[in-house]
Amino acid sequence: MRTFPILFQKELRSFFLSPLAWIVMALFTFLNGWLFASMVNVMRLRVSPRSLVYNLFDSGWFWMGFFILFPLITMRLFAEEKKMGTIEGLLTAPVRTSEVVLAKYLATLVVYLIIVAPVFFFFPLFQWITGEQAAFQSGAFWGSALGLGLIGMFHVAIGTLASAVTANQLIAAMLTFVFVMLHYFLGFMERFGLVTGSTWSETLTYFSTIEHMHSLSEGLIDSRPIVYYVSFSIVLIAITHHVLESRKWRT
Repeated sequence: MRTFPILFQKELRSFFLSPLAWIVMALFTFLNGWLFASMVNVMRLRVSPRSLVYNLFDSGWFWMGFFILFPLITMRLFAEEKKMGTIEGLLTAPVRTSEVVLAKYLATLVVYLIIVAPVFFFFPLFQWITGEQAAFQSGAFWGSALGLGLIGMFHVAIGTLASAVTANQLIAAMLTFVFVMLHYFLGFMERFGLVTGSTWSETLTYFSTIEHMHSLSEGLIDSRPIVYYVSFSIVLIAITHHVLESRKWRT
């Protein structure tokens, strides 16, 4: 894996030397800053049984902005290489396909974490400004951070695979957005015609992004979402490796 650090650093540089990452980070931070301030005002006017952390990450506005991140940061990973004709040189170079896939995936995951990190500075900043020592619970804070990290890991893996199966960045972005949204809406299907407590209901709850975040943003750390997101991310990265390896043998 001696070439892995080189590939990893190259991917990080390519992100942060382009304006896309900085524009996405600025917009995401601004929109969630506005949402955070709006949530604080709403909680001032009306008593909420939920914490500020829970209410922020339960908002549909947060999730819509959140899901747009993944097409933007993953669409170019392999699709751009294919369009420019550099993928053949990359795959036939004396590097392992696994190193290429992992370098691109992990670099994108780091970019994602850097983009979402400013949101978590809102809470201690709010606590410092207001002087409220109980402005948020540490369990809910760290649980939400873990949840967004796990969900991001999974969604970046979806985007990586989508970029590997097409040479068109727009198609890769659309595929990523569609599958990310389909996965999200699985969590709402149990509310339509399924009996609570049934096998189907429990299964859909296990796959539900929103249910996982509800638990984690209440400070309830469970091993099941960790196993779920990590294992499915590994499966998607393995499929991506297989897709590129099959292309490598055709070149």
